[in-house]
Amino acid sequence: MSNENVCILLPTLNEEATIGQVIRDFRSEGFDNILVIDGNSKDSTREIAVAEGARVVLQTGKGKGQAIKQAFDLIGEDYVVMADGDGTNLAKDVHAVLDPVLEGRADHVMGNRLVDYEKGAFTRLNLVGNKIINKMFGLAYGVWLEDILTGYRAFNRKAIKSFELKKSGFEVESEITIESVKKDLRIMEVPTTYLARDSKGATKLSPLRDGFRIGSTIYKMAKLHNPMFYFGIIGGLFIISGLMVGTFVVIEWFQGVTRIPMTILTTLLIIAGFQMFVFGMLSDLVVSLHRENMRLLRKIHEGKKE
Repeated sequence: MSNENVCILLPTLNEEATIGQVIRDFRSEGFDNILVIDGNSKDSTREIAVAEGARVVLQTGKGKGQAIKQAFDLIGEDYVVMADGDGTNLAKDVHAVLDPVLEGRADHVMGNRLVDYEKGAFTRLNLVGNKIINKMFGLAYGVWLEDILTGYRAFNRKAIKSFELKKSGFEVESEITIESVKKDLRIMEVPTTYLARDSKGATKLSPLRDGFRIGSTIYKMAKLHNPMFYFGIIGGLFIISGLMVGTFVVIEWFQGVTRIPMTILTTLLIIAGFQMFVFGMLSDLVVSLHRENMRLLRKIHEGKKE
């Protein structure tokens, strides 16, 4: 198959130090169909990309998520490889990421950066945050992946057309992974090398702020996929709060002080917690039935296409 049917997607923002080399590296691997979607860079990113022969599209909104959504609407090729424009991904890994999709073994392939990364590519905070988020994702969605925040991915048209992306920022990687799980896409991880960012290019990621947003996205979207996880956490917090207040009430009671209002509060908190668990179980049943119905409808639809 000709690589012309593969689009290399590079979201950029102020990447003049690296974008030229990134485009040249992908060209050296045999990929000339390169789309740079630029988030209104203030430097020479767009001019350099044009000079290197890439198709350049100016982003209409703000944020990486919005850029990717806009790019997916524009791309007409059957296969897409998404990579970062900051030079942290090795272009030679494109074959490892793309081949499972081309061979029909996967709909969505993710490059696992945590297998092989250059010294300085991750801070200690980044590594800890990545592990926490990956574990949280596994608990919420029942699919255990090593690196859901990777920016090096490959998709087929089925995957791209099934995504319903709403997030505009760096949460988009987790949202894409969640959408893949929800839509029953075949997901695969392959090892890739992750390089340290060029010293001339400043990172746009804020570990604490963006980490919180990513975690919040995983949690909120679990409401429609794993209600037991979503409501279970709320219920657990209610019960723990009730037990803490109840412990104080008991200690005061042993000292001869009766705390009637706090006793009532303890009871209400614990009851509310158990109600959340019950509500989570009922919601989980409804979601499971809906999921099975959707799978059946997809099979029927795919059968009609064949």
